[in-house]
Amino acid sequence: MFPFNVSRLNDESRRDFLSTMAKSCLGVSLLPQLANLASAQSRGGKPMHVIYLFMAGAMSHLDTFDPKPKNKKVQGQTGVINTKTAGMQLSEHMSGLAKISNRFSLVRSLSTTTGAHEPARYLMRTSYKPIASIRHPGLGPWVQRLAGKISRDLPPTVQIGGGEGPGYLGAQYAPVPLGDPERGLENTKTPAYLSEKAFDKRIQLSTSFDSGFRQRAAKSSRVTGYDDLYEDAIRLLRSEDLKAFDISLEPDAMKQAYGETRFGRGALLARRLVENGVRFVEVSFGSWDHHNDIFNTVPDKAAELDKVASALISDLAQRGLLESTLVVVSSEFGRKPHINQNAGRDHHPAAFSGLLAGAKIKGGQVIGKTDDEAFYVDDEHASIEDFNATIATAIGLKHDEEIRSKTGRPFTISNGGTPIKKLV
Repeated sequence: MFPFNVSRLNDESRRDFLSTMAKSCLGVSLLPQLANLASAQSRGGKPMHVIYLFMAGAMSHLDTFDPKPKNKKVQGQTGVINTKTAGMQLSEHMSGLAKISNRFSLVRSLSTTTGAHEPARYLMRTSYKPIASIRHPGLGPWVQRLAGKISRDLPPTVQIGGGEGPGYLGAQYAPVPLGDPERGLENTKTPAYLSEKAFDKRIQLSTSFDSGFRQRAAKSSRVTGYDDLYEDAIRLLRSEDLKAFDISLEPDAMKQAYGETRFGRGALLARRLVENGVRFVEVSFGSWDHHNDIFNTVPDKAAELDKVASALISDLAQRGLLESTLVVVSSEFGRKPHINQNAGRDHHPAAFSGLLAGAKIKGGQVIGKTDDEAFYVDDEHASIEDFNATIATAIGLKHDEEIRSKTGRPFTISNGGTPIKKLV
């Protein structure tokens, strides 16, 4: 049937060939993201989840989680409000979170030395600085590798709007990427002209074409993983759990609570996914790079974060899911306290903030503090590695458990970080 010997193709060529064959021969579009569904088995115990709200572009800590009302020079036009927690103030844009401050804790003493967006995002998501010789896995693949799979049919890790890949862990730990939460997981319906029996026959035919190669590559995880991929993809296509990706099934009141924005829809989809057995969901919310006119641009952005985060935490709590779901809000670094000539704030890695709620996190706390200008960390310094070690510990994982790459090098999810004891 084919004018060449399929078994002689290298891995990259074979992967492209199999993808093309699946689309043309099987009569159904198996999206590239479905190639990411092979995963480890669950280790048992109570399933724990993570919803990571990542503020891409470097969110200003002064205008959100670490205001300095006594220093008008750095605080600028952003007002300050009290919260339900004594001694915890937030910017005026965080009114929703202020009402539920007992349910989360703030880490105001995060610090890094990386002040460029891409390397800083990579560090935040992997615990490692980028190097040319290896690609490190993101937190989602790490959690999947250490904790395993929960749902038989749904993928363990989903990224809505971006994130870091599986790195050296391999394609079987790659997250399923989604662009538009409104559209969910697309192209999952078998064409009307193709019966289930005919579909199964085409799968069998496809497998027979490749039998010789499979025998020769039986010990190669890079190859056998693709057999698992097709099994998982087909099972998902036929699963009732696909409805977890469909937020149109949510009541209008719930959609309104999260907001009519893509970020709000993403967080609502994240709740649906963890509710149905997805272990780790990252929702990216961008455009925080406020070098210009920050006091006119940050209010709407911060208010949207406040609405979505407070709705998510409250929704999880009401459903009894907050104890088993860790909610994280973070960014790659902070923004300079001093206003620049363009009425904005420039990059500032020396100090920034993160929020943690749910799972084993003790709520109603402020960890660490910055100086009077929010320029440097004054107390209880926390590195990125410490923050990620805290995330791992909060969901019951060993932050120092070693996994070796294919080259034999040992790595951990926290890269030597230490969990923040007051939180977990």
